[in-house]
Amino acid sequence: MQTTDVVVVGAGVQGCAAALRLAQAGLKVTVLERSIPGAEASSAAGGILSPGVEAQEPSPFYDLCAASLARYPAFAAEVERLSGMSVGYRGGGTLEVALDDAHARVLAARAPALARIGARVEVIDGDEVRRLEPGVSAETRGALWFVDEASLDPRLLAKALSVAAARAGARFVTGIVRRIALEGGRAAGVDHETGRISAGAVVLAAGAWSMLVEGNGLPPNAVHPVRGQMMLLDTRPPLLSRVCFSDKGYLVPRADGRVLCGSTMEDAGFEKAVTAGGMRHILEMAVELAPDLARAPFLECWSNFRPASPDGSPILGAGAVPGLFYAAGHTRNGILLTPISADSVAALVLGKAPPVDLAPFSPSRIVSR
Repeated sequence: MQTTDVVVVGAGVQGCAAALRLAQAGLKVTVLERSIPGAEASSAAGGILSPGVEAQEPSPFYDLCAASLARYPAFAAEVERLSGMSVGYRGGGTLEVALDDAHARVLAARAPALARIGARVEVIDGDEVRRLEPGVSAETRGALWFVDEASLDPRLLAKALSVAAARAGARFVTGIVRRIALEGGRAAGVDHETGRISAGAVVLAAGAWSMLVEGNGLPPNAVHPVRGQMMLLDTRPPLLSRVCFSDKGYLVPRADGRVLCGSTMEDAGFEKAVTAGGMRHILEMAVELAPDLARAPFLECWSNFRPASPDGSPILGAGAVPGLFYAAGHTRNGILLTPISADSVAALVLGKAPPVDLAPFSPSRIVSR
């Protein structure tokens, strides 16, 4: 029988970041992944670090997102230093663009409330938007500019985090987790296809697949898959320099001229498909927002599954089973929330106070149905 201090179930960005923090604290950490670390939703995401676009009013969720964004410059630099790999972190803010006067008025009306919750946001007109991003549509009438926001390349982040965690001492094991093992009413490790792995603590970070792990201790509707389809185009020279949202989707430029276009939100179970309807929706949004993308070469498309909770907020920290901790249910903010989730869950495993109040993100808030 194998023994370790902590078992982390799942090697996406949440699992790898938690493993990194726990290994840095001197614990013996074993990370279990059924395939390649970061190969699922972590690598399929857009990499948008934007608390502001979806914010409407003060909430613990917005505070959590803002706290994670504030950590990101140092976090990205640390992961790059430890792994020797770039994560593609880019500042410059996020633009939420209006393509007609009515939408421009709606955006401008949101700005005072956003400022009250602490977002650094500027209301800019169409001319200023096009000065910042000449590639956006001539129909642009205005935008909200979230000055502090950023983006990165999730595929690079997922690889770099797994390397950084391994270099810090975490051990990665490939295979299927049969169940979370309980002894005396508490989590005592996992039953893995390689045998029992005993541990003092278990961190469940299996993304959309978290509910498929027997003994997960969660309400039956705590996490479900929401499919997102994405498309990647190429521009030379680069057409955009910062993330641009419309009311229909978003464009995420990379430094080398690639532009990620997304996304759909589909309750399709675990059907990992790219559909004609999904691609049409994304292409129409992309060309409407940045017309020159109509001439951009197509590179690839894909789909994967957001680990969605019923209210869109993550499931973080401890639950009803002693020794079992969660970094799950991040819905469409998993990349953004990686630093704060890792710091919070690692603190609890180590018996310390987390950097933020995790009560609003407890699984106990989820009512079974």
